[in-house]
Amino acid sequence: MSLDTQTLTGRDAGRAQSGPRPVRSTQAGNARARGAADRWIAPAKIGVFIAALVPLARLVVFGLTDGLGANPIEFITRSTGLWTLVFLCITLTVTPLRRLSGVNALLRFRRMLGLYAFFYATLHFVTYIWFDKWFDVAEIVKDIGKRPFITVGFAAFVLLIVLAATSPRAAVRRLGRRWLMLHRAIYAIAALAILHFWWMKAGKHDLILPKIYGAIVIVLLGWRVAVWARGKLAGRSGGASKPAR
Repeated sequence: MSLDTQTLTGRDAGRAQSGPRPVRSTQAGNARARGAADRWIAPAKIGVFIAALVPLARLVVFGLTDGLGANPIEFITRSTGLWTLVFLCITLTVTPLRRLSGVNALLRFRRMLGLYAFFYATLHFVTYIWFDKWFDVAEIVKDIGKRPFITVGFAAFVLLIVLAATSPRAAVRRLGRRWLMLHRAIYAIAALAILHFWWMKAGKHDLILPKIYGAIVIVLLGWRVAVWARGKLAGRSGGASKPAR
């Protein structure tokens, strides 16, 4: 039976002609609902942005009030290095939280958090080569020979530079699938950062913090391995599972 409106009369023709309207109305309603649900994202991003600057503000306040201790350069170096590791861990936590909570909007914070990890890593690196070594290449090379953990930290920093440089949306579009493969280097960065921290603290026989952060990174990376393995098993049995990123 055809629904040609020319063969219908009165109310029936009106209903047939107005059929698509409820669909458009439903779509508009869904769009408004999504917009209302996402209103928290902008203020939350501002809050995260400001909160992520607190460690830097703390260093500035300590510097102005002589609160950096007897060795200010060492205090700044250790503080910025630790906060780099903190932001790496927080960045790696976004995906598990998103999958467990079902709040996909959490992914919108991942790039900002990753860039803050790079920001504090840059401060860490600059403090070392500028204020500690005054760009003395010979002294830096000598220091690397005595303390190989510096090489490990530098390798992690180079990888962070690559990820930061390819974080803009234009780079994501240009790289396509290769972008995802490239940004999985954050796992190697986290592992190198833990090794750098552990190796540095081992000389002072103070491994409490390296063990804590090492356990956190192991849990976060282990969760991803478990999700990947489950996806493989589901794929073999005919199911589907998205890889954890």
